[in-house]
Amino acid sequence: MEERIIGQVNRVNGPVIEAAGVSDAMMLELVRVGEVRLVGEIIKLAGDRAIIQVYEDTTGIAPGDNIFGSGSPLFVELGPGLIGTIYDGIQRPLERILKLSGNFIERGIRTPSLDREKKWLFRPAELAVGAEVSGGAVIGTVQETERVEQRILLPPDVKGTLKSLAVEGQYTVEETVALVETESGERGIAMMQRWPIRTPRPVAERLPVNRPLITGQRVIDTLFPVARGGAVAIPGGFGTGKTMIQHAIAKWCDAEIIVYIGCGERGNEMTDVLSEFPKLIDPRTGGSLMERTVLIANTSNMPVSAREASIYTGVTLAEYYRDQGFDVAVMADSTSRWAEALRELSGRMEEMPAEEGFPAYLPTRIAEFYERAGAMTTLAGQNGSVSIIGAVSPPGGDFSEPVTQHTKRFVRCFWALDRQLANARHYPAISWLESYSEYLDEVTPWWEQAVGSSWTSDRSEILELLHREVRLQQVVKLVGPDALPDSQRFIIEVCTLFKNAFLQQNAFDDIDRYSTAEKQTRMLQIILTYWRRGAEAIRRGMTLVRLRRMKVLQDIVKMKFTIDNEDLGALDKLAARLERSLDQLEAIYEE
Repeated sequence: MEERIIGQVNRVNGPVIEAAGVSDAMMLELVRVGEVRLVGEIIKLAGDRAIIQVYEDTTGIAPGDNIFGSGSPLFVELGPGLIGTIYDGIQRPLERILKLSGNFIERGIRTPSLDREKKWLFRPAELAVGAEVSGGAVIGTVQETERVEQRILLPPDVKGTLKSLAVEGQYTVEETVALVETESGERGIAMMQRWPIRTPRPVAERLPVNRPLITGQRVIDTLFPVARGGAVAIPGGFGTGKTMIQHAIAKWCDAEIIVYIGCGERGNEMTDVLSEFPKLIDPRTGGSLMERTVLIANTSNMPVSAREASIYTGVTLAEYYRDQGFDVAVMADSTSRWAEALRELSGRMEEMPAEEGFPAYLPTRIAEFYERAGAMTTLAGQNGSVSIIGAVSPPGGDFSEPVTQHTKRFVRCFWALDRQLANARHYPAISWLESYSEYLDEVTPWWEQAVGSSWTSDRSEILELLHREVRLQQVVKLVGPDALPDSQRFIIEVCTLFKNAFLQQNAFDDIDRYSTAEKQTRMLQIILTYWRRGAEAIRRGMTLVRLRRMKVLQDIVKMKFTIDNEDLGALDKLAARLERSLDQLEAIYEE
């Protein structure tokens, strides 16, 4: 990419640089600053002046240093080799940088995002020479990992007649594999393409989201489900388990590709992610989880402006795989750090602050990010989706702060983490009082078809019980449990059983860490059977003490650990035992 001098440094304010004498530059253009060629982006133009945010440490940059323009916006490279790679916020491969500059990222270091020397086995699609082709068309495939077959797409701006298509063989990402005759002339197509990170990739149509993203986490799938192509916020204070929930979803959800963005997280926490993810075994293939994962590591000690770009880098990679027909899940941890980067950059540009110092355009930026989620028909006519699961870290766990409040406006699913649950070691610490999902109507038909028509009524019944239990607990705190009649104490008893046997889930247990939709439904039905028949027995005069003494209750509490996902027959037997125990109890009571 040819570079040219477009101006000189006039003022340096941390990662924000004011340039003077600027000519032949455009908004959001990728630039290089100084002789060390620091990566930057033009974010404001006024006459011959420009404001540039620099994605590296600006120490040593002085007024008068040259600024070099690239003629293109900040982009990512898309093609074979993305899966399993660890990038920084502007898509520089960290493992390659480690070999070039050691444990610290050298300023101005330049290394391609995709390996230029590695050859990939390209298999051409069944396209006839002379056929009319347009952007998004699949011209071939590459087996990127054992699990992911990457489809090589025509760039969205290409339309014309296919002049030639390479035969099956080994090619690098830069070698031409197709020639297309366009209106402006013949154009060579390689397996690699570039795309600006701040521009959503085009699609043919936005589809309704009507299939759930199955996560294997019971509190999520049963109570607050998210659809494929949905957007979720996970707000919670420090130590409430945001990162652990995202790890569990990344490992167990039924998305085909995972993009994990560590945005401004602590270095030791990101180190755990980078060291643990390659060791995690994909439960579906038995291989490494990295065979379907792209990691973006942008820790809190990295330049703040790169943190701002990392979110867009990650979602652009997700859109690229969506365009190939994959279901992609994006884990953004955490969007609060991204918003803090916006606040710092806005302050250095001396913009008028809004609430709590955040810029006035914070809601717009949050909306732009979450709106890139969705289920789509691609330009090639395939269906794909991007689901965005964003963690929010409100200071002090205060959900009324601006980032949480604005995020709630643009997502339809909200998994609020509760400090008291986390302190009680109840994980996932998702509050059943503050959380909600607006995808319920869309995903209900799938659930009722997959597990039975009673799913909706069962879910509503247990949620109603949980809300009644909260009101009863307030009474208990005032007058004690003995003041309540058995019918009300039984509600507390059933909800305690539901929390311990269903909502609480152990991520380190081989059986409990993941529950299929069928197992979740059977477990819920067993607990509701205990509630319905027990409540009826109490109405007829039976005491709560007798119900508590049933031995089968201990097996119900332990069913999440003892019964495997595939062993649904064991759950049916447990349900039958519960029915028999209740029958025997009622018979003894009647006698």
